[in-house]
Amino acid sequence: MATEAAPEWLDKGDNAWQLAAATLVGLQSVPGLVILYGSIVKKKWAVNSAFMALYAFAATFVCWCLWAFRMSFGDRLLPFVGRPDLAALDQSFLTEQGFAGAYPAATLLFFQFVFAAITLILVAGSLLGRINFRAWMLFVPLWLTFSYTIGAFSLWSPNGFLFKAGVMDFAGGYVIHLSSGIAGFTAAYWVGPRTAKDREAFPPNNILLTLAGAGLLWMGWTGFNGGAPYAANIDASLAVVNTHFCTATSLLVWLCLDCFVFGRPSVIGAVQGMITGLVCITPAAGLVQGWAAMLMGVVSGSVPWCTMMVLHKRCQFLKRVDDTLAVLHTHGVAGSLGGILTGVLAEPRLSRLFFGDDPRYVGLVYALKDGRAAAGLRQVGMQLAGIAFVVALNVAVTSAVCLVVGLLVPLRLSEEQLAAGDDAIHGEDAYAVWGDGQMYEQSVHGDHLYPMMSNPMASKADEMI
Repeated sequence: MATEAAPEWLDKGDNAWQLAAATLVGLQSVPGLVILYGSIVKKKWAVNSAFMALYAFAATFVCWCLWAFRMSFGDRLLPFVGRPDLAALDQSFLTEQGFAGAYPAATLLFFQFVFAAITLILVAGSLLGRINFRAWMLFVPLWLTFSYTIGAFSLWSPNGFLFKAGVMDFAGGYVIHLSSGIAGFTAAYWVGPRTAKDREAFPPNNILLTLAGAGLLWMGWTGFNGGAPYAANIDASLAVVNTHFCTATSLLVWLCLDCFVFGRPSVIGAVQGMITGLVCITPAAGLVQGWAAMLMGVVSGSVPWCTMMVLHKRCQFLKRVDDTLAVLHTHGVAGSLGGILTGVLAEPRLSRLFFGDDPRYVGLVYALKDGRAAAGLRQVGMQLAGIAFVVALNVAVTSAVCLVVGLLVPLRLSEEQLAAGDDAIHGEDAYAVWGDGQMYEQSVHGDHLYPMMSNPMASKADEMI
């Protein structure tokens, strides 16, 4: 029976799954990318890198509730952005049925927030090891407001002009991954490179923790793509299976290329291949068959490998821009590939499960088979148009945001801070001890701050005396 807490329009199963999916995506960021960023960088940048991710998660949530959610999914202000308001602070709005799904707007607000947050954290991956933390504090709300909301509204909102035009982006290949890849690369251009010493040698400080963070990222993608249909239905199940099929294939392809070209398997390489597989399948997860997901895994494990290992080293412009974690390749290139392949491989029946009974949504392969070549070519054209829009938007807005932030605070850390890293920026070290329990001479964990922790044997002797 319907109650005030469970009205007739509420589907408890769908609501439970959507909240669980949102939590899985949230765990990809905190602690997933916090751990991955903190461990994949040089030790002196571990605290700063992890903290950039944590800050972005918190700042995004506040901005999301205050104005960004409504700009992304609210009433139409312009063809590409919604009207900002404070409706998300009103319980009457949060407890009403949302714009999609059989559950309240509060569920949708939280679900879409974790996607916005991880996008900013992915952008941070291009800037690790030199951006001024205060500049990052300003960059996050500005970029969220003027870039992410426009992309989300245009491609995902029922009122967005690209959504209405028929661009297919199942779970964020364009809105999240292509955006973060282009924005990160653009911001890296304006911030400038790391020190020459860091660019020459930037070894991970803990590969085992890198694998732990990567594992959280992979498993969390179950909610990332599985939550996209806004319901616990068969399309969600298919999206989950396709996600892992493509990802596993991509990892193996990348691993084989590393072995063949470099003569040894690389753990970091395997993580990169995992990420490109996850990204590539995202715009297509619930729209393609299993064989197509595997094919996309082959493409995502090989093409980004080539752009990263071959093209990047031969192109002077790419070499000049210091994209710390190669986000342009793992997210920008892989997201573009996924979007194009969606336009080629989307199966009509599966497209109906997600988009409804609209004949426009058909992959080129099936359109040719059915004698509808024009429809298939149109869909590929729309996918390319979506890429062009996202690239242009993020180059322009990210450049503008960096220029504005640069007028307020320096974008780049000082040379002294770049040389010292975490201790100079935050006054904290990732690891309090060194060698056989020896303390750093300049560590903030020394006697003057933590006398009981710095030398427990001396403390024990003091107690006996």
